[in-house]
Amino acid sequence: MQDNRSNQTLGRPVMAAIAVAFFSVLALLIVDHGPWSRAKVQAAEVANYKTTGAAARAAGAKVTPTAPKPVIEPATPGSKPAQTVNPATP
Repeated sequence: MQDNRSNQTLGRPVMAAIAVAFFSVLALLIVDHGPWSRAKVQAAEVANYKTTGAAARAAGAKVTPTAPKPVIEPATPGSKPAQTVNPATP
């Protein structure tokens, strides 16, 4: 009689966890793959601007290139990294 009661008490939380997992996956599929989440892709001929830069210029933004990275970077402060245990030898 004790074995039967033990299985019933263990079964309820397991069934509840399965139900929560099932409804969570169902909700995820509905939200991620619903008809409202489709990408609206336009051809280049239909779109107003072909590049992000052209759209920014049309909006009145000043587009400047990114500053180049210096060739020699300064040494980082702090301790140096540890030497590898098994250095590769030629």
